[in-house]
Amino acid sequence: IFVASSLSQYLGAGLAVSLFSLMPSMTVAWGRLVVGAAVLVALRRPWRRAWTRRTLLVATAFGVATATMNVIFYAAISLLPLGTTVSLEFLGPVVVALVTGRGWRPRVAAILALLGVASISGLGVDLGDPDQRIGVLLALGAGVAWAAYILLGRRVASAGAGTDSLAVGMVAGALVYAPLAEPTAAVTVLGVGVLSTAVPYGLEQVVLRRLGTDAFALLSSLMPAASLLVGVVVLRQLPNAWEMTGLVLVS
Repeated sequence: IFVASSLSQYLGAGLAVSLFSLMPSMTVAWGRLVVGAAVLVALRRPWRRAWTRRTLLVATAFGVATATMNVIFYAAISLLPLGTTVSLEFLGPVVVALVTGRGWRPRVAAILALLGVASISGLGVDLGDPDQRIGVLLALGAGVAWAAYILLGRRVASAGAGTDSLAVGMVAGALVYAPLAEPTAAVTVLGVGVLSTAVPYGLEQVVLRRLGTDAFALLSSLMPAASLLVGVVVLRQLPNAWEMTGLVLVS
């Protein structure tokens, strides 16, 4: 389920990259949120559930964290290769695994992942290039939002209202970032929204109900590999030796 979610998410991201020459990354990200919210609301009809003030607040926080992760991530992939961005963003799940994991294994795994990120950001990226420096900072910021997404996502999933909360949260996230968007090219944005939001986040709610946050965070190491594969096949973004070394360490 997680592999299917990862491939869907980064196929959507690959489509999004093709839109960056037509519109700002912020607009593409917002279009993704709107389409994903519309699909999830239509499928789940969350108004049928009895909501309390607390569950609505948690769902809203979850949605805003998810939206923030997406918006920052799209800004980053407009400046860096897809696989590199996801590997840097993975620092967020690494920290979650380090903090919530028990025993020595998740900590060893986290250290390996940190070495991998250092290989990518310190040696696989040209930090003398201002755009790439900004891209690295954006990718790391998206990692912070990814950590919040995992922690809040586990909370809503374990409460048994995961997909309904996701639908409500996506609406909240789309509303928060609406002032920053511009009119969009509908057909491709539809594909981005379905592939990158509705399908993967719905699948991840299934996974989060079955796994703890530490296991989910470390399982996220599959995502840099999935993004690299999509980057090579769809975007023709070939990794250099340091990026490959970092990806191996992360995974």
